[in-house]
Amino acid sequence: MAEPHGQATFYQYRLIKKIQVSKPVFIPYLILPLIAAAAGIWTLSPYILFYFLIAFPVIQWIQYVIGHTVLLLLGPDYRKRWRFRIKLPWLGYTPEQHISRRIFSKVHVYTGLVGLSLCIIMALWLPIPFTASLVFWHVWLLLPRFTILMRFASLPKDGMIKLSDQDIAYYRQ
Repeated sequence: MAEPHGQATFYQYRLIKKIQVSKPVFIPYLILPLIAAAAGIWTLSPYILFYFLIAFPVIQWIQYVIGHTVLLLLGPDYRKRWRFRIKLPWLGYTPEQHISRRIFSKVHVYTGLVGLSLCIIMALWLPIPFTASLVFWHVWLLLPRFTILMRFASLPKDGMIKLSDQDIAYYRQ
């Protein structure tokens, strides 16, 4: 059936911008935890490696709970489009299909702010090296997502984002 007046259906998207996940940028990102661990050993504590190992799954869980809660508050349909990935560069709770840029932004801004607030609050009871490890992993895991938001900041806000292992695509209806 022909579309009236040449209008696109809901399922037709036009690619506006595509960003390749480049190895020259990705390799320093992967080396950053080693540099942070070495700096932590030198400045904070020799036990920071132990704290790093514990903090990583803890911050993953915190980010999952925050992101999942935001999606539940936005509506049950959004939650079905997200899953927990174990493959880099999208390690953590991310969308597995096209997702509204507005929703993507909202989930990650809340995850970033609430997660950082929880780390600061927990700093009252936790050792400084463990708190530093939590903050490091929190920022490190969200860095690729906030990079996406910054790279797409000049584009219209009503678009859709699609993450894949090789690239990030921005579509618009």
